[in-house]
Amino acid sequence: MTRNDTIAGTVLGAATVATALIAGAFYIFACAVMPALARSDDRVFVDVMRDINDVIQNPVFLLGFLGALVLTGVSAWQLRDRHYRRWVWGALVAYGLAFLVTVAFNIPLNNGLAEAGAAGALREEFEDPWVAWNVVRAVLSTVAVGFLGRALVGYGRPASAGRSGV
Repeated sequence: MTRNDTIAGTVLGAATVATALIAGAFYIFACAVMPALARSDDRVFVDVMRDINDVIQNPVFLLGFLGALVLTGVSAWQLRDRHYRRWVWGALVAYGLAFLVTVAFNIPLNNGLAEAGAAGALREEFEDPWVAWNVVRAVLSTVAVGFLGRALVGYGRPASAGRSGV
């Protein structure tokens, strides 16, 4: 194994971890945070979501959120001549779409929630679309993790081990 192979494997592993962390964040919102907030009154819902939107904008989250995209892109480029490259490219497309959903839908909804207004009206405009788009990005990022995991399996196999199904 060459130094370049080791670096490519490290980048692929880091892309997988970063993408899995973000997929997990979206998943926990879909399975626990939003269902729990759905039980609260309008003022609590709006206040808590505003607090979440404030604190999630931190270097650690942004490193994972942006890092997943960048690392997967770098990995796709590094592994462009490998027999398992389609898995990395598939992950890049899936996570890229999740990233776009976040930027095009979830962030604007977060910004709208930050505006002044009656809690009930703000919640009405925010909750259902935000939850729906969060599920979309959770599914897309989870698919990306699966694809990256499959690429890791391909990385761990010698090229001569057979290319069918890899």
